[in-house]
Amino acid sequence: MSPIKFLFLVTFLSLFVVFYSLRKDSTSLPEGVEAISLLGDSLTSDNTSLPENLTLRIDSLINVANTKGETSTALIWEARLLGYNGQYREAIDLLTSGLDEMEGLNRAEILRHRGHRFISIREFEKAILDFEEASELIEGTDDIVEQDGLPNASNFPTSSLHTNIWYHLGLAYYVTGEFEKAQFAYQQCIKASTNDDMLVAALYWQYMTLKRNGQDELAGKILNGVHSEMDIIENDSYLKLLLVFKAEFDPQLLIDESSDALSNATIGYGIGNWHFINDRKERAQSIWEQVYEGKSWASFGYIASEVELARLYE
Repeated sequence: MSPIKFLFLVTFLSLFVVFYSLRKDSTSLPEGVEAISLLGDSLTSDNTSLPENLTLRIDSLINVANTKGETSTALIWEARLLGYNGQYREAIDLLTSGLDEMEGLNRAEILRHRGHRFISIREFEKAILDFEEASELIEGTDDIVEQDGLPNASNFPTSSLHTNIWYHLGLAYYVTGEFEKAQFAYQQCIKASTNDDMLVAALYWQYMTLKRNGQDELAGKILNGVHSEMDIIENDSYLKLLLVFKAEFDPQLLIDESSDALSNATIGYGIGNWHFINDRKERAQSIWEQVYEGKSWASFGYIASEVELARLYE
């Protein structure tokens, strides 16, 4: 090997080691960077101030939990507040600090929230380990409603400990391409769902999973129970996407520039995937690239779009 080629190889390997360490070791990240995307971009918090009523509500919930001696509940709310502020790694560190002292459902709750934040920072394998352990801990237990940080319009929490564990585990499997495992997780989430909001969210990702796993007939069957009159409080985007897949809603009506960033990422990934599974791959890639240019990098639609682009760019 010539000296020039050898120098080039050494330089390349050095850069690879640096990049890999940034992806895997949070202590190596530059200040203010929460994660490195799958495409190599730095992901930073925008430091947007939270609504005062949200901060006050969570502070109140923390105080109540501490007064009752509910250590794990207080810890989780503190971590959720950090997460809402975009401080995902601090949230993970806080949850980790109290994990060893917890058992049973308390431990399952902490793992559920830490797993969510591992997804946020693209550490999918760690998320899977957390959710898998949590799913074992909740086996045979009664479900628990999870309170919202900021209540929805109906002041009705739509998710629970069981549904959130299975839902997020399914997502972690989905983005790592483990579609059969994702299918099982979403089946469990659907079984645990007690309202239409959680049901359509699980059905949406289950449909995606089945289509990606080549089970088109089964994917079509799960749409049978989806209809426009479902009682939806939060997950209107998921319902409309399912109706697009069912050929009962015009996909063009979902492309609305006035939608907020989260909604755009959710719709963008779904419509992109609709084009992809119908063999319009260039159109899918174009939409996913638009999602990636947005700012809602912690949303699941953004993460899924990023994963798709990373696969396409390989």
